[in-house]
Amino acid sequence: MISVVINTYNAAKSLRRTLDSVKSFDEILVCDMESTDETLDIAREYGCTIVTFPKGDFNICEPARDFAIHSAKHEWVLVIDADEEVPAKLRDYLYEECLKDRYDALQIPRKNFMFFRFTPSSYPDYQTRFLRRDKVSWPPTIHSHPIVDGKIGRIDRNRKDLALVHLQDSMHKQLDKLNVYSDNEAVRRQDENVSIFDLVFKPLVQFFKVYFLKGGFLLGRVGYIQAQKEAFYKLSVLAKMYENELAEKMDPKSDNGSC
Repeated sequence: MISVVINTYNAAKSLRRTLDSVKSFDEILVCDMESTDETLDIAREYGCTIVTFPKGDFNICEPARDFAIHSAKHEWVLVIDADEEVPAKLRDYLYEECLKDRYDALQIPRKNFMFFRFTPSSYPDYQTRFLRRDKVSWPPTIHSHPIVDGKIGRIDRNRKDLALVHLQDSMHKQLDKLNVYSDNEAVRRQDENVSIFDLVFKPLVQFFKVYFLKGGFLLGRVGYIQAQKEAFYKLSVLAKMYENELAEKMDPKSDNGSC
């Protein structure tokens, strides 16, 4: 038996599509971070189990992941976001994996979309999302991966029919997320120094990797925008790290020689 775990915060816009794709699983558990929109009404409508994780000052879902997973009823847990869909073939595959009992976790490829087009340059974007509840812990940091006490399998990248589907965000929402994610990553990396070399070349390398090496150029304007967005994310993180470094130096409290 499998529990689906979904972390939510003001996810009403996409939640119905996500819940429609998982309604045939044994349990759907929504771990909500005190939403103020219709998220909980929708979750109740679908008969979900609902638990609450206090939002506090958190603006990412990772701090709630571990709590959500260990609130699930069944041994096997599928963790998805409130803007993802689970294809029927993936559902059937996961139930088969439960019976085979080969792994303690499974990495699943994910299809991402931009401007209504699948972006192969971001595929397979593996996500470790199918887990034995009692074999995993999830660190509370941005873009963290679960720590699995056991063997991890991986679905063949050529099985695109088994990939999670990441629903398309508007460009406005993507840029909002970029700002949130870069804030958190800059804090996580606050002990690192940023050089002018980093600021100039690391975003360029990221653009080159996405646009040329991963074939973004084959998508025309969509691929170009995607490559520029990822390069800008890299620049945003580095710029915020540098800003934090300067702020620390200018803060009188950080002067170890003061009384």
